[in-house]
Formats: sequence, C-alpha cells, structure tokens
Amino acid sequence: MSKKLLIVDDHEIVRLGLRLMLQDTEIEIVAEATTAAEALEAIGKDLPDIVLMDIRMEGGDGLNALGRMKLDYPDLPIVLFSAYDNPTYIARAVALGAAGYVLKSAPRERLIEALETALRGESAWTREELRRVTGALATPRLSQDIEVPLTQRESEVLRQMALGLTNKEIAKMLGISYETVKEHVQHILRKIGVSDRTQAAVWAVRKNLV
Repeated sequence: MSKKLLIVDDHEIVRLGLRLMLQDTEIEIVAEATTAAEALEAIGKDLPDIVLMDIRMEGGDGLNALGRMKLDYPDLPIVLFSAYDNPTYIARAVALGAAGYVLKSAPRERLIEALETALRGESAWTREELRRVTGALATPRLSQDIEVPLTQRESEVLRQMALGLTNKEIAKMLGISYETVKEHVQHILRKIGVSDRTQAAVWAVRKNLV
C-alpha cells in the first residue's frame, strides 16, 4: 500500500523533479504546497503520512512552519529538503523535531531512504548531522538556565544567526556594517559561553528567540 506524501516547496521545477524521482516507489505525492499556510491546510485536507518541506520559501521560513506543524500534528514525520548545508538550520531542525534533513544535491537514493526511514517512525538523520548538533547540545552552558545579558542589537543578530543568515546577510538585514556584525557575533558567543554558530543557534531555540 502506497504512503501519502505532501511536498512543500515554492519552486515548480523542484516539485516536478520530485514527482519524477518518486514515480516508481511506494510513496505517492497526494498534495503540493508553496507556503506554510497552504501546507497546514493540505495536512488537514489530504491527511499525508509524511511531509517533505523546503526551508527558504517566498511564503515564509520552513523551520517556523515545522514548529507549527509539530504542535498540531506531533506524530507526523516531517523531512526537510534544503539546498543549504547550514549547521544552524540543522540545529534548529533537530530541536524542533524534524524526522530528517536531506540536501537537494543528495542522490535520489538518499532522499528515498530518508523518506522510507521516517515513514517507519525512525530517525532519518545521518550520524554526521547528529554528531554536529549533539556536540552543541552537550555544551554545559546550554544545559543551564542562565540569564545572559545580551543587548537588544545582540539579540537581533543572534536571532538572524539562528535563522541561518550569514554575517553579510545580517548586515544587510539590519542596515549595519559587516564588521559590526562580526563584532556582535564574537560578543554573543563569548557571553553565551559557546564556540560556534551551531551552539548559538541551539541556545537561541531553547530560549525561544526563534
């Protein structure tokens, strides 16, 4: 018996490609959505067994959508499908309960294997992906509920870091110089007591900043 898949991606060529890739499998695409709002509507209407969702979409952030979906449908496996091998995306995806994370550059076999694994109710994360994030989760400062005196600007920069933006993108978003962003990032890492952006992203997720 085929399993029902909902695809959430704002690029038609990606959706068409996925249809071709999954043609001869037991996974049937029952619905497509281009935004988080459409996706939530499709879940209620088409009752998919699994969701495959992009992260960067015109209609909003797929990671925020993941958080909302897991609140309403905690048992629905959601696999993220992204062009970005971004450690902050991966950290947030793990923290928000994604079943797995597949790069758009990955071979067809990896995608099908991830979907089939998630459909069995198992984790479709690779050992390498989890190793990167579990290192961040194990950081002592992250496991303690310590108030950290971040300035308003530092909080804004941290929020954008946790959303996966680069320093250059943050500078453009906040209308400040690249050098200023670099300085803020260094201050944030020192204040939080972590050594990299992945750990900072985990901390931000746990503090509900994103």
